Amino acid sequence: MTLEKIVAAGLCSGCGACVFAAAQGAVEMRLDDDGYLRPVALRTLDETEQSSIRQFCPGIGLQHPEQFEKGVNYHPVWGPISKLAAGHAVDDEVRHMGSSGGALSGLLIHLLETGKIDFVLHTRASEAQPLKNESVFSGTREEVIAAAGSRYAPASPVAALRDALARPGKFAFVGKPCDVAAVRKILQARPEVAERIPYLLSFMCAGTPSMKGTHEILRRFGMNADEVAGFRYRGDGWPGLACAESTSGRRETMDYNTAWGTILNRHLQARCKMCADGTGEFADVVGADAWHGKDGYPDFAEAEGRSLVLARTGAGSRLVAEAVDAGDITIEPFPLAELNAIQPYQRRRKQEMRARALAAIICTKPWPKYTNLNLGQCAKQLSLAFRVKAFAGAVKRIIAGKM
Repeated sequence: MTLEKIVAAGLCSGCGACVFAAAQGAVEMRLDDDGYLRPVALRTLDETEQSSIRQFCPGIGLQHPEQFEKGVNYHPVWGPISKLAAGHAVDDEVRHMGSSGGALSGLLIHLLETGKIDFVLHTRASEAQPLKNESVFSGTREEVIAAAGSRYAPASPVAALRDALARPGKFAFVGKPCDVAAVRKILQARPEVAERIPYLLSFMCAGTPSMKGTHEILRRFGMNADEVAGFRYRGDGWPGLACAESTSGRRETMDYNTAWGTILNRHLQARCKMCADGTGEFADVVGADAWHGKDGYPDFAEAEGRSLVLARTGAGSRLVAEAVDAGDITIEPFPLAELNAIQPYQRRRKQEMRARALAAIICTKPWPKYTNLNLGQCAKQLSLAFRVKAFAGAVKRIIAGKM
């Protein structure tokens, strides 16, 4: 499968791995008419480049090893687990500015201030175009905080990997689960790159919204894109408000449940509906919202931020322990059983993946290849009625061109 066919088949997640896989300057990421970042080949790619793209692309498939390292258990729904806890950054500013307690930001600051890394490759709002994202290299606490908070818009941080490797020193990579899965593939294939990137951090992801979702929020604010001076989707509290500020000083806000639950999640790219890894299974450490429960459902009322901290590797578990010992984050035990209640979307999506894949086969729709992600065992956790419902829904979306 070529780069062009991956995109045409709807398998591209927009991570930017193909920019790294091809020769410098051969591929670039551009926003398409639907508001998603997609790769564009600037010349004809040779077979060596196409082969590297297939090797690193997370959109066409993901694979876990047959066995994990000692101390790591694989849960059918929640993936590799070395340590599971809830907590938050000890620094009040970091906790407040992060989307869910600032644990990931706290870990990054710990890595920088202890000299374990020299910088972080991650995503923040573009300084030139605040509605869009940009990949940046942060080397200080202040720079990490400036990039804190979720960015519910297209981002391609793997496309910046070549530039990061051109800088001296070691660095941590932070990205969506698909971004991290792509970098994990690269690290497995290229040991010299693995030496430079000792930590991969991710967060649970329900999908990438199109830029159209952001523009819909602006429309409800009665604000034009060209007058926006700053835009946040979350953070600055927990879960935090979507907030747009104009060049004239006008400020409009919207609560998380409205912004994400009724607008942004209506604009998710089709590839995200095929995703069997919304929980960052290929990262060293994953952060997420450790929602407090209310009547069996997550409670989105504003509160002090609380992060879910999920270490997936031995390196990730050691990092968490060291950051706790250093007083950069604090954690408390979190029962695995409670994940089902606070992250119901992630649980159901993976449980339904086999039914969706069957719908794709019948409809001759290209589908990612997943190996050792225990999708069969996940499917068995659903009743036959729910599996049929998931299958029928997938068929409907495929026919409508929404998957």
